[in-house]
Amino acid sequence: MRVSLLFELPEAPAVSVLGEDARYPVRRIFCVGRNYAAHARELGNAVDREAPIWFTKAPAALCHSGGAIAYPPGTQDCHYEMELVVALGGHGFEVAAEQAMDLVYGYACGLDMTRRDLQNAAKAKGYPWDMGKDFENGAVIGAITRAESFGTPGEQRITLTQNGETRQDAPLSEMIWSLPELIADLSRLYHLAPGDLIYTGTPAGVGPVAPGDRLEGRVEGLEPVVLTIDPA
Repeated sequence: MRVSLLFELPEAPAVSVLGEDARYPVRRIFCVGRNYAAHARELGNAVDREAPIWFTKAPAALCHSGGAIAYPPGTQDCHYEMELVVALGGHGFEVAAEQAMDLVYGYACGLDMTRRDLQNAAKAKGYPWDMGKDFENGAVIGAITRAESFGTPGEQRITLTQNGETRQDAPLSEMIWSLPELIADLSRLYHLAPGDLIYTGTPAGVGPVAPGDRLEGRVEGLEPVVLTIDPA
């Protein structure tokens, strides 16, 4: 018996791949917090290596580079957070760190947009802070570059400019948790699969956006991510 649906849902969002016609469909979005010591300290958080701090965003939060978005609703203090994004292309569960990079399909520049006032209010009460992170256009991403074209993440610089002024600038090597460690840890919690994105944390220098702002984030060797906050 064929089951009918009450209504149609949009197709899974997909990200462009540099130099290719085929696009990368997005299954899930995982994000890690406090993965650069200086950023953790600037927000008044402890720096440790007890375990990565994970949160998620819905695929519906995905926003493609190059567009203009309205200032996010429900907030008076939306912040940018520039991040290296890892796109997975393999399956893995309880993967060892030594094999974790075999799951990587490619890399992209991304912005983890954050409703900081909502996040801070929830944290102060000991509540989950999903509403501070997971919202429409809250996961901005540029084109994916295949892993073999990018090489091994290490000393490449990750930067962000706001209206032409540099706000964030650090080497990827300052991550508290390396990419193999992150992938291995996440694989203990989920059966990882192609279509999974990992936003790997932001360096120090995060700050608020305002209508009319233009953000441009870069990781050396990748296509930039560009976002404009609609002035209307």
